[in-house]
Amino acid sequence: MGPLAGPVVAAAVVPGGYRFKSRIDDSKRLTARARKFAYEEIVGNCAYSVAVVSREAVDLINIHNASRLAMEKAIIGLAAAPDYVLVDGRSGLFLPRAGRSVKSGDRKCLSIACASIVAKVRRDRIMEGLDRLYPKYGFIRHKGYGTAAHFRTLKKYGPSPVHRLSFEPVKSMAFKAGKDKRMFKRAGYKRT
Repeated sequence: MGPLAGPVVAAAVVPGGYRFKSRIDDSKRLTARARKFAYEEIVGNCAYSVAVVSREAVDLINIHNASRLAMEKAIIGLAAAPDYVLVDGRSGLFLPRAGRSVKSGDRKCLSIACASIVAKVRRDRIMEGLDRLYPKYGFIRHKGYGTAAHFRTLKKYGPSPVHRLSFEPVKSMAFKAGKDKRMFKRAGYKRT
């Protein structure tokens, strides 16, 4: 949810009885290499679904609602509806089946940790693709997160078309630079 650029990606995974050889944990606690191995094992052996909600939707409906929408779409996208759904610490989701939220679920539940890994790897790949379109922003290195290097490029070049205009400091920088006022108008923003 925290990056300043790019879409929101969520995944739903049904591990079944598969016994993993890779370390399965919260994606943020794994190295990129460990995530890659775990991702390949998950998608090769488990039922899963991935949903992407665009940067434009994030700006229109806010990050919280966009994240909920992505999670709901991922759950609904599973080939077979699960009997019970565990969701990582978020409430207010439309759940097609019985389920519950688990605070810090990506550290406690196998299915949520698997989903965390799949979503992170898919989003990182999207950001690597966006790096080819907008190389001066360094998305391949920081994946859109608010690093010092990312803030420096934002200050130098202003926001790109894939930056989340509803996030600070992107919003202020875009207004100051007069970037694509039509985009702000479509998103319902007014200059203050």
